Amino acid sequence: MSRTAALDLSRAVIETLSPHITDVVLCPGSRNSPLALEVLAREDLRVHVRIDERAAAFLALSLARVQRRPVPVVMTSGTAVSNCLPAMTEAAHAHIPLIVLSADRPAHLVGTGASQTIDQNNIFGAVAPTVLVQTPAGLEHVVESLSVGASQSPRHFNIALDVPLVAAELPAPQRAEKQIWQQRWVDHGEVAVDITERTLVIAGDEAWEVEGLEDVPTLAEPTAPKPFHPVHPLAANILLKEQVSAEGYVVNTRPEHVIVVGHPTLHRGVISLMSDPEIKLTVLSRTDTITDPGRHATQVASRVKVSGTQDKQWLKICDAASEVAASGVREVLENKDFGFTGLHVAAAVADTLGTGDTLFASASNPIRDLSIVGLPFDGVDTFSPRGTAGIDGSVSQAVGTALAVQSRHPDEIRAPRSIALLGDLAFLHDVGGLLIGPYEPRPENLTIVVANDNGGGIFETLETGAPELREKFERAFGTPHDVSLAELCAGYGVEHQEVDNLQDLILALVDSTEVSGFRVIEAHTVRDTRRAQQEALKAKVI
Repeated sequence: MSRTAALDLSRAVIETLSPHITDVVLCPGSRNSPLALEVLAREDLRVHVRIDERAAAFLALSLARVQRRPVPVVMTSGTAVSNCLPAMTEAAHAHIPLIVLSADRPAHLVGTGASQTIDQNNIFGAVAPTVLVQTPAGLEHVVESLSVGASQSPRHFNIALDVPLVAAELPAPQRAEKQIWQQRWVDHGEVAVDITERTLVIAGDEAWEVEGLEDVPTLAEPTAPKPFHPVHPLAANILLKEQVSAEGYVVNTRPEHVIVVGHPTLHRGVISLMSDPEIKLTVLSRTDTITDPGRHATQVASRVKVSGTQDKQWLKICDAASEVAASGVREVLENKDFGFTGLHVAAAVADTLGTGDTLFASASNPIRDLSIVGLPFDGVDTFSPRGTAGIDGSVSQAVGTALAVQSRHPDEIRAPRSIALLGDLAFLHDVGGLLIGPYEPRPENLTIVVANDNGGGIFETLETGAPELREKFERAFGTPHDVSLAELCAGYGVEHQEVDNLQDLILALVDSTEVSGFRVIEAHTVRDTRRAQQEALKAKVI
């Protein structure tokens, strides 16, 4: 028997997907074996095998985010599918076309107690409705799903496969021509904007360069485009004030109109600006996400028609507030009383970035610290899981980011540099992401910097870190782990280097710009001064 019904259905599924995809992440299993064999028969696909479905799904997520085209993760039935929920949730909220391609038992076995059998239909709920494929005729629904708003949400294709699963010989090699994947945006229409008012743009994840707003002062998060007229995020604390006295003059510092672009979420002061009911709010989005935490937006659109001219005094106020904040950050970094902190690590990473580098930042302190020290930068693509801002899957996403970057430069001797900044908890949460088998594509030029403060440094700066709660802080929030990252890296065969001061970290980062490879730089930092450091930063801009 040269073919089986399961193989024929699997081939039809992969042939349907193949024109739209360049990469597949594959997990080992029995029920998905015909899908696996058909994937491996493709000469037009890069295949990445991972044994952990959660890590595999986050790897596929990052590949899809950077490439801006669908990437399927293929797994067997049962809990293997459930493990993809975290990545699917991030994909849904970040509008990334991740595809879960799950194998399933045929319908007559569901509900019978058969081994490794659960109800996989709509297992992801509203995050990604299921397209069930039991016969080749069901592929019509796959085609329809890919063609309607495919770039705005993840997809779940559940393939019911009956025995016999495989044949006596391997499938013949296959190849397909690739189609250009068209990014489809939601169009919320156009609104009028008069920039004669004191106008401030706040740009977050999924932001874009909005025609007509190029010269408006812009407070941009690291994953947003670099603005022409940047405003430091900590300047929000100044701009929240009605008036500020300076050199004998009183100036109005609060914006009259805030325009949100994309999905900003990082800084409480910035969120306060967006939520202030006394400030007119316009939200610009190209997705179904309308970022309006105060629920008072007067306009929602995707495009603007600009009139008026900007007040030069307002531009000077924004520049001055931004300069006060940026200078304050550098002054705090120079204060030796705080020791070597995660903010110093972020500054070292930022200061050693070069044009053409790609940066991945995990959620929690790393992405916030990078924002405070000055990102975004021109010529540096920055990625971070801002859809739901979880720390899970961070190592896998760092690896996927680097693999996606190097796939763009297949003929270059040395792949462009990718660098990732993670906290120690994010690193440990997904340390299995370092597991890359001997047959798999490996990052050729990836440096993962881990700011290791032996626990949850971000909680030091939140309400949980208040002196009145310190008695229970370490166990519930600080969560020290005392793990040897060096031994973990050695077990996974990844180069590891330790530093405990700013100068050595900068030297290690400079070395990584000159010598490619896959390495982890562990920066041992303190966190018991983070709260005081945060208060010092606030004092500089209040």
